[in-house]
Amino acid sequence: MRSTHENSLQAALKACKSSFISVGFFSLFINALMLVPTFYMLQVYGRVVTSGSVSTLVMLTIIMTVLMVTMGALELVRSRIMVRVSTKLDILLSRDLYRASFKRALDSGGMDSSAQALNDLTGLRQFMSGNGLFAFFDAPWLPIYIAVMFMFHPWYGWMAIICAVILVIFAILNERMTGATLAAANKENIAASLYTNKNLRNAEVIESMGMLNTLINRWANRQKNVLILQSIASDNGGLMSNISKTFRMLVQSLILGLGAYLAINHEINAGLVIAGSVLLGRALAPLDLIIGSWKGFISARSQYARLNEILDKQKSEPERMSLPAPEGNVLVENLIVSAPGGKTPIIKGVTFSVPAGQVVGIIGPSASGKSTLARALMGIWQPQHGVVRLDGADIANWDKNELGPHVGYLPQDIELFEGSISENIARFAEIDAEEVIRAARIAGVHEMILLLPEGYDTVIGSDGVNLSGGQRQRIGLARALYGSPRLIILDEPNSNLDETGEQALAQAIKHMKSTGATIFVITHRTTILSQLDRLLVMSAGGISMYGPREQVMAELNAQHLAAQQKAAQVASGVAPTSA
Repeated sequence: MRSTHENSLQAALKACKSSFISVGFFSLFINALMLVPTFYMLQVYGRVVTSGSVSTLVMLTIIMTVLMVTMGALELVRSRIMVRVSTKLDILLSRDLYRASFKRALDSGGMDSSAQALNDLTGLRQFMSGNGLFAFFDAPWLPIYIAVMFMFHPWYGWMAIICAVILVIFAILNERMTGATLAAANKENIAASLYTNKNLRNAEVIESMGMLNTLINRWANRQKNVLILQSIASDNGGLMSNISKTFRMLVQSLILGLGAYLAINHEINAGLVIAGSVLLGRALAPLDLIIGSWKGFISARSQYARLNEILDKQKSEPERMSLPAPEGNVLVENLIVSAPGGKTPIIKGVTFSVPAGQVVGIIGPSASGKSTLARALMGIWQPQHGVVRLDGADIANWDKNELGPHVGYLPQDIELFEGSISENIARFAEIDAEEVIRAARIAGVHEMILLLPEGYDTVIGSDGVNLSGGQRQRIGLARALYGSPRLIILDEPNSNLDETGEQALAQAIKHMKSTGATIFVITHRTTILSQLDRLLVMSAGGISMYGPREQVMAELNAQHLAAQQKAAQVASGVAPTSA
């Protein structure tokens, strides 16, 4: 059973624990077999050269070859294990990260709509399957090499210890000189990428109003900061890497001198002179590789921290008991809603009820809270206080996967997804051809779709056709009506429609009303008011009027007439009379 403090990343790494142990186990034998060339050299110098025995040389060479091939096979297996571990992590985490990224975008109101978490997972997976990580598995076996060097001669052993300590100091200095700078550079680079993505989504606005050069200048300032930070980190990292490499080459030469001195004094044989240098180089190689690949390690560490953070914040959806299919009765009680991350309420104490099968128009000036109310009605934005009930149940307590097919939503900004028109209308579920065509007919878009190059199979997106605003809006309406939903919310559904489109919209609303669906229509245009049963007038986040359409229209007309009379009196210099 998973610990309550354990996120899915930590659980995934725990699931791969046995694989990491296997890699460590293979690393033990690989590093032991790394000693083979050294001992082969010693045997050649100590036995073959002195005895002149060819048969001994042949047998030693065969044994050495078999052991080196075995080491190569173990390294191949170790590498493949890590590739499979990285793939397993991707499989275990990608869905959770996709969901977490989606939730973050939802909670931020679309302000944090980035796939950075999935990019971080890709970067972490690539680091785990690269050679840099193996240095961390090989470094712990350094004592094996030091012990062997002590067997050769105590001075060899002490020199190896001193060199290893100096390289560890270099690694610590490398971390202090590059760690914080690289982390800041990565953070700034992510921010610059997000800024660029937001600008590209508004390319038409930027082009039409000549904003490109200004935005490029702002992006260039961000990019300049990234380049400066990366340059500083790379310079420092390169300095330490070069110092480390030069030091390792230097000590390999110095140990030859030490070996020669010991051989002159007859404390070691000639074979150990070269063997000591080779073994010291091998012993220090993992530490040198760690310093050289520190930049990748820093990036992987930052990626792990970001993944940990986003998964720690992800709240798993509790399992909810299935509820009966909704009829469409809506009750809003003392609703207070603010934008995600905000504290100032946009909706303030709204209360009303709508029986199933009614068409409610929501009108009011800009920034009065109409779209916020729409999001609250669907449970997209959570209220600070109050509740939205659908058939008596809090909308937040419905399983969204079960409720989704019973809800239709047409937002102000229509987004159709990359895929065919039929897939978009069917909400990318299994396509029911009859239901797709039925929804398209209700939305009055069937004939328009048939005129497209591939009809319902026409692909939308980067590899397909580009639709006009009106076409997107009408296809979006068909998507909202797919499956005969019980709760339908249309936010400015006629903003991009011509007269023919408005007639089709009116017919669609009339048809869906006949099926018993509850429909909310947010609009500024009066052409659709004849289809409404009730009107809800919003002002400054509250409800100023709500009731049957005729009654509310009469009150609005009376207020408008009174305002005109008051304005006329003011214009004529007559003091306005109080009502």
